[in-house]
Amino acid sequence: MLDSDPTKITMLETRQLECVRDDRLLFSDLSLTLSAGEILQIEGANGSGKTSLLRILCGLRLADEGEVLWQGESVSDVREDYYENMIYIGHLPCIKGDLTTLENIRSLLDTRSQSAPIEEIDVALAKVGLAGFDDVAAKALSSGQRRRILLAFLLLARAKLWIMDEPLTALDVQGVALVESMLMEHREAGGSAIFTTHHGMKLPCEMSSVTLGNGTGGLEC
Repeated sequence: MLDSDPTKITMLETRQLECVRDDRLLFSDLSLTLSAGEILQIEGANGSGKTSLLRILCGLRLADEGEVLWQGESVSDVREDYYENMIYIGHLPCIKGDLTTLENIRSLLDTRSQSAPIEEIDVALAKVGLAGFDDVAAKALSSGQRRRILLAFLLLARAKLWIMDEPLTALDVQGVALVESMLMEHREAGGSAIFTTHHGMKLPCEMSSVTLGNGTGGLEC
């Protein structure tokens, strides 16, 4: 169990999660809590179940055992509220090459039944380094720039919980620093985040970690 502050609101909790893939136990008895303003990194070797865990947390696959709770209630009972407050950014960018940057942003927001005025979108694009790229087709952008479209979407979605699989993929040094600053701003606003990464993440705050491996869920702080 992660160290918790009783004055903080518990956002996400897992109880004795177990995951099996291809008849192989990836992890079991995995229990953790994530409070408002906390950041958690999922660590482990390739194939240890990091992405599987994230997919369980965001509802893209079911755990073989255990449950996931949102603010003290089973996600299955508060699904609509959970998905309104959680956003998942996967390892592969879900960007459509034939759409412009602006069209991709609007399409992504539409998946959450959200919209944003052009002024807010312009501010988000400027913050992630895509000012002036709103009418450029995504297929003309670099992989790093396409990843930045997702970062702009992340800012506009205003979710309390960010779940991110390898968010630093394809980003340069400035892009990595951008993600780090976004995480800090999100934390300071009371948001929470869970992520995996093979790259170093430098945050000027305490950050907990969960290490997966050998079929168990080990916790390291």
